[in-house]
Amino acid sequence: MRGDNARMALLSDLVALRERVAASPGRLEKRRLVAKYLRDLSPEDLTRAVTYLSGRAFPASDPHVLNVRGLPAPAAAASESAPLTLADVAQAFGDVAEAAGPGSRRLREARLAELSARASAPERDLLQRIIYGEMRMGLSEGLVLEAIAEAAGVAPAAVRRAALMTGDLTVVASLALGQGADALAAAQPRVFVPLLPMLAEIAADVGEALAAHGGTSAVEYKYDGARIQLHCDGDRVAIWSRRLSDVTASLPDIVAIARRDLFGAPVILDGEVVALDAAGRPLPFQELMRRFRRVRGVEAAAGARPLTLHLFDCLMAEGRSYLDEPYARRWEALERVTGGRWLAERAVVSSAADGEAFKARAIAAGHEGIMAKDLGSPYEPGGRGKRWFKLKAALTVDCVIVAADRGSGRRVGWLSNYHLAVADGEGWAEVGKTFKGLTDREFTEMTERLRALATDDNGYTVRVRPEVVVEVEYNEIQKSPTYPSGFALRFARIARIREDKAPGQATTLGELRGLYERQFATKGRV
Repeated sequence: MRGDNARMALLSDLVALRERVAASPGRLEKRRLVAKYLRDLSPEDLTRAVTYLSGRAFPASDPHVLNVRGLPAPAAAASESAPLTLADVAQAFGDVAEAAGPGSRRLREARLAELSARASAPERDLLQRIIYGEMRMGLSEGLVLEAIAEAAGVAPAAVRRAALMTGDLTVVASLALGQGADALAAAQPRVFVPLLPMLAEIAADVGEALAAHGGTSAVEYKYDGARIQLHCDGDRVAIWSRRLSDVTASLPDIVAIARRDLFGAPVILDGEVVALDAAGRPLPFQELMRRFRRVRGVEAAAGARPLTLHLFDCLMAEGRSYLDEPYARRWEALERVTGGRWLAERAVVSSAADGEAFKARAIAAGHEGIMAKDLGSPYEPGGRGKRWFKLKAALTVDCVIVAADRGSGRRVGWLSNYHLAVADGEGWAEVGKTFKGLTDREFTEMTERLRALATDDNGYTVRVRPEVVVEVEYNEIQKSPTYPSGFALRFARIARIREDKAPGQATTLGELRGLYERQFATKGRV
């Protein structure tokens, strides 16, 4: 436990820590350094430090956003002033996030310029990294969790479980260092604090899912929509996207459904929203994303482009956590709190033929395919494994754009040949390039977007921060001597831009390797 007389934490100390951690090659040494730093902080500075070490301006449970492009250069040389503290940074970030109304942009820029003027060059560099979410110090969220455990003298497993339950590292740090192991064990999800969504692996067919699930799976339509997490307690409703962005204001029709048709509050539900045409048929994903991004004329857009809701999991009902309950019981709870309305199309199957027939119906109805879920599985926020499988009609993977080449011919002026990568640990493994799949308007918009993310430019290829996720269709996965990943996507084509997915939710190299091996179930091997 920490003492109550901890001094105000200086920003310069966090800068020094980042430099030491970045220079340390070993995981254990990185963890030791961070644990030692956290152990001596006050409760308030502990929250701030964990937030900034995670590459965030605000804790995960704080809905505030900075809405700025970066930290401005100081307008003039800094006058003599007291050293910046983490509290000073938190105050400045809070002022920027709270600025609203006419002149708010100037207020935000002025407040950040004031902060920049007080900071040293290394401090400005760190602040910029926090704003961009790019700490680049080899410190993953998992390593921060381990450091919290070491600082508090508790088991890493207890810290990881509390992180899954609460969805916020700062809460975990406060529990671990302030109250200890018992408080961590008692941690539960909280309504209006979003949790990471549970993820699925890719399966080749229903038979593979049935084998993994002991012969019986629950199958659901996989809708061509956007994942949401819905929190409701009385008239208060909040909705988060897959990336944990607050999209409540953009979805008044879904808010109305929650207020009218949900029972057993407080509830936390997992589901999908789909855009519909006048005949009630699902519209392309891009149409849905226009609703998600809309901030003006929302009510009119809701009338012109209605959404429908498909719920498929219950994480909390009547204030009680259902995360550790088996999927079958979570579905029963979901039926109770919805009164049987707004549920995903679902069946329980014990034969591959029945599952494939269900998949055919889903695709015929205009949806992507199906999900297959283990009836006995708990809900693991952020987890990915064989408890859930996705089975799609087309062969696709989710890649991140890490670079782009300048176009030629009719594509002159665009960044239009995209370098595609999958997740490889804390880095990215390139698996191919493509210039196919986007419209001229999308090429133009993507060019502007990637230029804003540029980190290096050799005159032909522009390297960018890995933030844009795209769903990529391919014909085959090939062995490749060209890419360090060892694989290349044959006939890669961008199917859509996944605005709803964060880079950390892209396909992993391990998953790609598994997809490569599965190809040989029907092909010969040289």
